[in-house]
Amino acid sequence: MATILRFPLVAATLLAGACVGILLGLGQMPVAKATATIYALTMAAYRAVSMLRELFRGRWGIDLLAVTAIASTLVVGEYIASLIIVLMLTGGDALEEFAHGRATRELKNLLERAPRTAHRETPGNPVEEVPVGSVRSGDTLLVKPSEIVPVDGILLSPAGTFDESSLTGESLPVEHREGDALLSGSVNGEEAVRMVASATAADSQYSRIVALVQEAAASRAPTVRLADRYAVPFTIFAFLLAGIAWFITQDPERFAQVLVVATPCPLLIAAPVAFLAGTSRAAHSGIIIKNARTLEQLARVRTAVFDKTGTLTHGRPTLHDIQVSLVAAQGMSPSLILQLAASAEQSSSHVLASSVIDAARSRGLPLLPVSSASEHATQGVTAACGDQTVVVGKADFVGSATTGFEKAVLASGQLGVYVGVDGQFAGTLIMSDPLRGNALATLAQLRRLGVRETMLLTGDTRSTASHIAAEAGITRVLADCLPADKVAAVAELDDRPVMMVGDGVNDAPVLAAADVGIAMGAKGATAASESADVVIMLDDLSKVAVAVDIGRHTIHIARTSIWTGILLSVGLMTMAAYGFVPAVAGALLQELVDLATILNALRALGHRRMPGADSSELVPPSQPRKLDHDFRP
Repeated sequence: MATILRFPLVAATLLAGACVGILLGLGQMPVAKATATIYALTMAAYRAVSMLRELFRGRWGIDLLAVTAIASTLVVGEYIASLIIVLMLTGGDALEEFAHGRATRELKNLLERAPRTAHRETPGNPVEEVPVGSVRSGDTLLVKPSEIVPVDGILLSPAGTFDESSLTGESLPVEHREGDALLSGSVNGEEAVRMVASATAADSQYSRIVALVQEAAASRAPTVRLADRYAVPFTIFAFLLAGIAWFITQDPERFAQVLVVATPCPLLIAAPVAFLAGTSRAAHSGIIIKNARTLEQLARVRTAVFDKTGTLTHGRPTLHDIQVSLVAAQGMSPSLILQLAASAEQSSSHVLASSVIDAARSRGLPLLPVSSASEHATQGVTAACGDQTVVVGKADFVGSATTGFEKAVLASGQLGVYVGVDGQFAGTLIMSDPLRGNALATLAQLRRLGVRETMLLTGDTRSTASHIAAEAGITRVLADCLPADKVAAVAELDDRPVMMVGDGVNDAPVLAAADVGIAMGAKGATAASESADVVIMLDDLSKVAVAVDIGRHTIHIARTSIWTGILLSVGLMTMAAYGFVPAVAGALLQELVDLATILNALRALGHRRMPGADSSELVPPSQPRKLDHDFRP
């Protein structure tokens, strides 16, 4: 009964065919013929209305052929063939719905897993189950074992293990410790944990992903419109061939036989199914492709442009060395310089501050309390740590506030964080932001996938940018860029389409300006992800190559499916024109063509090995959290 309700036209057509068969068995041929004719004409009228709707939408041809085929078979007395054509059309719609469901299964799973309830703790009261929409920032929540994290938040328990595969594509469980951020939509492990909500459900990670997925599922690609345009010449060819066959043979039945096999549903079904399958495969890999047009652009990308900080590099500089000033106060050791610098950086909002603090903590250095502090935007911070005044920041800033200043000699790709104590220069923290471990393999794979030119755009200094570009094998570099400079540089590129890969807020304009903008690791929460065409949920550069490969594979499957349907139909039409395919047999053969091309389109769901790629090359290393801004030079 559920199947009948899902596909009522198919059920009605089968019922009509059964009635006609029973009437023929009882010797009631006139009644059987009348029953088939009435039902077929009713369906033809229904398809005619559908045809008019499609004509207004700019889609031509297929319904016109179907209606004409039904009418012509009835005129020549092939009423059994007319019923088979109706079954073919209604069955094609059912196959399309089935294929659509199969292709969008990953997307549907994502939508169906949206959190609906949360367990909220309030002082003096038992834990209560509330709708997820009523959770507010600051609420304390209990997440039970194997339960979905309802909203974004901060872990209060000492530790927890979470499955984030539906968000990032990362198959391994992720371990978090107290104070770590939790993503809504991730699944808790075997132990109950406590968390504090940092956002409402509407503003949480999962809701943003759902919005991106819904936008992707609702879009329609240029290749699909291209399939629509194939219908016009195909319809003209079908009518000409059928008319010529009728004229030469003087047999109107030949006209009907040709049109019976000239109704290739795959022409307009296979391409959309392939695109939905490609989008679904991307979602399974942690890649949200916002619209189907982007799949075609990804397949044709010729130039790849990269931001540096947080894209080609981790975006979180690490401590490389500590240089102590030759004239520093007696007893000033490297550890003390780092401890004082990290203590002062507690009061700084600069992106380097957390790197300095992490370096001190990793060496077991306790941070000193800060009694007062003042930050100078983009320059540095001055803080009172215990009984000492510490100044940390750029060379000019620290040099103007201290005596005995010595500017460090930095290698390419390094930067210095200068430290002064009580008015005297103490030393320099040498920081570096290394190239990601899989950057070389990813760029090599992009070249194998047809990318001919690569470019680095960054707000960093020329020396730092050139060092990273040389390591990555990128020949074109544009440094010291403001966001407007990046947009202008992308607009001037000739070898298109251009793909821009970035991660930060400052990348949002250029991501929107590129033919394909990819926000990497943005977790759906930054301005970059809002501007981009593709959002990679995992902080993994190799996913860029995976996205391009999915685009190429999907377009190949879509075009193959379209031409398979056309060529098989043309072959059957030619055989029918010579009288080798009777109307009934032609209708049955056309049904097989429909099935073959739709199944071929579903191959876009397949996870294939990228050409020339060593799977070990593209495995993402453990990567630290990235940042949204270039660090200070």
